[in-house]
Order: sequence, then structure tokens, then C-alpha cells
Amino acid sequence: MEAIWVIICAAGALTFAVRLSFFLLWQHWQPPEVLTRALRYVPPAVLTAIIFPELFMRQGQLVLSPLANPRLGAGLIAALVAWRTRSVLLTIAIGMIVLYLLDYLF
Repeated sequence: MEAIWVIICAAGALTFAVRLSFFLLWQHWQPPEVLTRALRYVPPAVLTAIIFPELFMRQGQLVLSPLANPRLGAGLIAALVAWRTRSVLLTIAIGMIVLYLLDYLF
């Protein structure tokens, strides 16, 4: 039981050290412009990798019909709301309402 706490603390300290190193390194080193431009695409790529499988997959199968897949229909409506309003809170609220309605209706 004692060994697990040592492993947990070591993993936490290692994670903290790795993240701290970027803050300390960033003060003394400026990355090349190409790296700075490339890092701008990391958040959209990660969000796409997380969100798209949730939207397009239903019980392990690819489902492209918004009527057969309520998540896809709600995601499309939420994307439209986000594009038009630029409001995160409104996008989440409308998306959840549409998801519940489509799930209830179909």
C-alpha cells in the first residue's frame, strides 16, 4: 500500500516538473516562428479528435444520418449557433436542448 503512494507522488512530481520546465524555458528561449505558427493548430486538432468520434459514432458504428444519430443533429445545430453567435454558453445550452429533443423524438 505504501509503494502506491510513492508511485503516485513521483508521477505527480514528474508531471509538475515537465510542465514547469516549459514555463522556465520559455523565458530564456524563443521558439522559431514556424513552431509558434504550428502550435496555433494544436487546440483545434485536439478538439476535433475528441469531438468527431462522439458525433459520428453510435454504438461503435459510423452513423451519418442526423435522424438516426441525435448527437450528430445536435452537433450540427450547435455548430451553427456557435458560428452565428460566438457564445459558448448559448452554444452549449442550445446543443443540449436539441440533443434531448432529438433523443426524445427519435
